[in-house]
Order: sequence, then C-alpha cells, then structure tokens
Amino acid sequence: MSDLITCQGIINRRRELWEAHHNIEQDMEYRESVAQYLLDHPEARAEVRENPEYLIELLFVIVDKDKQTVPYFLNDAQQLFLEKLNTAIVDFKAGRRLHLKFLVLKGRQQGFTSFITAYQLACTITRKNFEGFTAADEDSNATVIFENKAKYPYGALPESIKPTEKFNNRKQLLFDKLHSSWEVKTASRNMGRSRTINFFHGSEVAFWRDGISGVQAGLGEALTKDAIQIYESTANGYNEYKDLWDSGSWENCFFAWWLTPEYRMRYESPEREEWFVLQVDEAAGWIWERCRWLRDVIKLDWQQVYWYYVKYAGYIDKELIKQEYPCSPLEAFLASGRCIFDQEILVMRIEYLKRIYAQQPPKRGCFRFKWRDPESQDRIIDDSIEWVDQKDGPIVLYEDVRPGYPYVIGGDTKGEGKDKYAGTVINNVTGKRCASLHWSLSNSKPFTWQMYCLGRHFNTALIGVEMNFNTAPIEELQRLKYPKQYIRQQYDSMGKPAQRKFGWKTDGNTRPLIIDKEIDLIENNIELFSDVTMLEECLTFIYDENGRPDAESGKNDDLLISDMIANEIRSQQSFIVSEQVVGAKPLPFPFQGNDDNEGGGYLEW
Repeated sequence: MSDLITCQGIINRRRELWEAHHNIEQDMEYRESVAQYLLDHPEARAEVRENPEYLIELLFVIVDKDKQTVPYFLNDAQQLFLEKLNTAIVDFKAGRRLHLKFLVLKGRQQGFTSFITAYQLACTITRKNFEGFTAADEDSNATVIFENKAKYPYGALPESIKPTEKFNNRKQLLFDKLHSSWEVKTASRNMGRSRTINFFHGSEVAFWRDGISGVQAGLGEALTKDAIQIYESTANGYNEYKDLWDSGSWENCFFAWWLTPEYRMRYESPEREEWFVLQVDEAAGWIWERCRWLRDVIKLDWQQVYWYYVKYAGYIDKELIKQEYPCSPLEAFLASGRCIFDQEILVMRIEYLKRIYAQQPPKRGCFRFKWRDPESQDRIIDDSIEWVDQKDGPIVLYEDVRPGYPYVIGGDTKGEGKDKYAGTVINNVTGKRCASLHWSLSNSKPFTWQMYCLGRHFNTALIGVEMNFNTAPIEELQRLKYPKQYIRQQYDSMGKPAQRKFGWKTDGNTRPLIIDKEIDLIENNIELFSDVTMLEECLTFIYDENGRPDAESGKNDDLLISDMIANEIRSQQSFIVSEQVVGAKPLPFPFQGNDDNEGGGYLEW
C-alpha cells in the first residue's frame, strides 16, 4: 500500500482486484489494509475528510440487486450527481451560489437513497460536529434505510476505522467523541425540532403523507445556512414536488433510467431477437414508437431498448412505465388522464426542441423604435424599428420573416389567473410558429408597442388581440394606426350584423372551437410548434372537476391562448405569397446594438 499515494489510486486498485477475482473475502483483507493505511497516514485521512465519497469506495460494501455483498463502487448516475454536488460545494464556498439545495428526479432503483445515505455515513464517521438527517416516506422504508443502507455497511467496516459509539440503534448512529450523528425518521410535521442539521435528505418526497410544505414547516430553523439539502423521489403526478421543481429555487437534477448500467437485458433466443428487431423497425403503436426513439434519438443499444420493452410489457397499467422509468422530467410528472392534449406527442416534441436549442438557441430580444413626437408618443416611425438581441428579452424568434409571406399574430392580455402578456406569430402559408412574445408587466402599453413592431417586422401581419379582460392593447393599436387588426362580427338581438369591432372575443361558442382546433393540430402537425414554454403549458391544460378544459390551478396558459387565437384568425389573412411586401420596409435583422434608450421607445427590463 505504501506506493499508493492518493485515495483514488487505492480505490482503483480495489476495483481492479474485484474485477479480476470477485472475491469478497479477498476484498475484506484489502479493506483491512486500507484502514491501516488511513490510520498511518494523516494526509490520507485529511483527503477523505475533504471528500467523504472516497471513504465509500475505499471501505464500504453493499448488498446488490442479486442479494450479494459487493464493494460499493458508484454507478454512472451516482457519479454524475456527485460531480454536481462537489461543484456546487466549491461554488458555495467561493460565494458563487447561495444554497446547496438539490431535487433529484429519477426512475426506480437507481441507487440514490443508498448513495446519499452512504455519503452522510461517511461524513458522520470522518467529521466532528456533523449532524445528518434522513426523512423517509414510510416507517417501513425508514427501517430499510437504517438497517440495509446504513447499519449494514457500517457494521462491515474494519473495527480499527470505526469511531467510538454512544449507540447505533433507534435508527440513529451517534459517535460520542466526534459529537457527530445521523438519524432516519418517517417524514412528519414535528421532526427535526431542537436540532442543528448540516445535511438533510428527503427520500421519496413526492409521497410524503404530510406533504413537503408541512415537513418543511416542522424543520423550521433546524438547518444550518450551509446545510446540504437533497430531496430525491420518483414522480407522483402534479403535486408539491412538481411545484418545487418548477419554482427555480432548487437545482433540478434528472437522471434517466438508462444511466443505470444493469438496466439492460439479453434476448431469450435468436428467434426472440429477430421478432423484436422486426417489431421495432415496422410495428405501429406507442411502445414501438418509443423503442425507435430510444434507439435512433437517444442512441441506446438493443439490450437497453429490450429491457425497457420487457418492463413495459410486464405492467398491467402501461402508463406506469412513464412514472417508474421516465425518459424526461416532463414525462415523469404527467398527470395521467387529465390533460386534454396528447401528452406523449407533447413530451417528445419538447425533448426534441430542447436538444435542438441546446445546440443552436433561438434569437431572443426585443424591438427598438423611435417616436415621431417623443413627447406625445403619437406615432411609431416604422423605418426606425430594428431588432435588438437581448439575453432576457421578451421576444423569441424561431424563424425570421420571409419576403412576401403573410403572417398572423394572436395576443393574450393579462386577466384572471394570468400573470403575463403573450403573443404568437404564425406564418400563414406554412402554419409554422415563428416567434413568441411573453412578458410580465403591469402596464399593457410596452406589450402593445412590441406587438406593433412584431406586426410590422412580419410583413404587416394581421394582429388579433383578445378583448375579454383588457381592451387597452386594441385601442392602443388603433391610436398608433396599425393598419391590420382582426375584425370580429357583432350581432344585434335579432341575429343581424350590427357592427364590426377589432379584437378577438373568447366566449362559450368560440372557446371550444379554438381548443378543438389546437387539439387536432398538436395530434397531427406537432412539427408546426416551436415554443417549449407554450408546449409545457399544454401539459397543464386539463379537464377540471367540472369537465371544463382550463389551466391547472397555479399554472398559466398565456402562450397557449395566444397560439389558439393566432390559429383561429388566419382566415382573415392571405394564404398566398406575394412577390413584394406591401406597406412595410424590410427591417434590419439581427441588429447588434447597445442598450441605451436614446431617442426611441426601446424599453429596459
């Protein structure tokens, strides 16, 4: 052992010996030698204190899925999470981040509870004044965590390395001289009081009986400012765990099932292999489309794809595969049976777009413009309108304007349950969604000015803004003399045309119409949609308790509504490409400018 200087070198040697012999008795002898090496070398102990995960791979054992005792080496998913954790700790100490809070969303049996428990155990053994705490979803699971994932690996450690114990029962390990401890309990509103916790692990938090908020209230001020907090769980529909995931206040960590190396299966026979390959290549149906996607897009090998198929085939309720072994966070959280749109189509499109945008992000920014009379803000000078790239701008451009093409823009104003103004641009020839505007404002005028500029930029597009809650944008477009607003026909009490008015009105007759059209488009022409946020809104557009389609409580549908309006008003716009754009000057795009506000209507936010 004397020539192995680093802990990582010792770990690598342990792994080599295990892979060569798979002999647990030989491994026990090696661990005894490692323990003595740590006792004789203070610098090695210091390395372990700084990196508790080293102790796991140096000395821990675990019972695997075949009920065999084996050395504890981290799997790929655990290693990925460890890298995130260590990077976060470094950044926190350097003042580059304000918290160490993580949400781990995963499939079944990926080993996160085992790893987080082992990490806390390593901290308890090597650090003074450490207090770790795990909250399980059920009493039986708390017992399993203590007996199998903590007490068993601790009991198998070389005696020379174990700290002086005060006790190791009652689901708690307490080391007297180190003044360190770790405990596991069932999640409840009163747990954690009168404690000072350095590390909190919530296991299967989506299934806590008292909910996350109730348990967090019980924890109160128990957590130190630098406490590591990890909530891990499989999903359980759209509950508090999903709300926490969407909040942006924690670091979200999703681990797909295929990161677990043992999730693969050999064919029972050559005939079975031939049958399966043929089905994947040619068969129709959800599972075969999913298998093709796993093979062609995710690039899994055949044994992984076959494992997934066998898992799917074994479920009576086939939808469980999406929750138990999700392929994306969205799929994991799906509220089965409540969404009015086809969830599978939405999830696949969202994942596809995210991959595309990760390589080539769409342009984001807003329009700069000048007023004819800046004091009265009477008219926007059309020739002054130009695009400005801006990192957090309210407009996202997915496809730039094509000369001669007609466009439509639907607008949704801030109203009941809405917290943002929204606009969607559609190419009226192709049906492709080209741009979106999404902006949280208290004043509708900046939204309207950007809608005006969007319209001018897209060849003087037809603009239709919903008038149900706020007619100010429609009136402002009239004041600015925008030349092409959607006109609705209003009827008198006798059913005869009375007057024509600007703006789209959503009522009991038009609402089901535009929703049905959107359902049909998503099912048959999903490639027309470009906005990830809008598609995510579709996932939370559900049938409420009265059977009425609406945004789920606490969720938004701003972009979805603007998209449906834009799609419906297309009949009032041309469907023919003209040789020349009439009434609009091609605008500079993209414009790389500074962020001043000199002489124009460009707005900071």
